[in-house]
Order: sequence, then structure tokens, then C-alpha cells
Amino acid sequence: MNVDTRVLVPMTEANQNFSKVARLVDESGMAVILKNNKPRYMVLDFAEYDKLQAARHKLFDSAADKLISENITALRELAK
Repeated sequence: MNVDTRVLVPMTEANQNFSKVARLVDESGMAVILKNNKPRYMVLDFAEYDKLQAARHKLFDSAADKLISENITALRELAK
């Protein structure tokens, strides 16, 4: 996963200056908080979170629809 280095914030700085984290989210849509110099947490703009959730649900729904259509005969037999 590629992360824009401008949105990286060390944990200690995030703890001491959360307004900086909020400002980054306002400007970039997200902030990545580092713990021990590794990406650990992501703070997202709520609209971005909604988009991700919608895409996730769409992917899950299409996978479920495909699985059902591929196995409809067996599922009908099991439903008897």
C-alpha cells in the first residue's frame, strides 16, 4: 500500500497535537499515525469511510450473488 508521506504523523505528535491530525484529514482526507515508525492507525474523513464501506458492501454483495448463481441447483436441493 502506498501512503502519501505528507499525511504521516508520529504517535507522540498525534497525542500532543491532535488538531494537526484533524487538519491533515481536512486537507488530505486521511492521516496515518505511526507507532514505532510503522503505519499503525488511519484517521479518515467520514465521507471517505462511507465510500469505503459502500465499496466493501458492493464487493461482498456481488461475490454472494455470484456464489448463489453458481450453486443455485444445489441450494434448491438443500432447501427441500
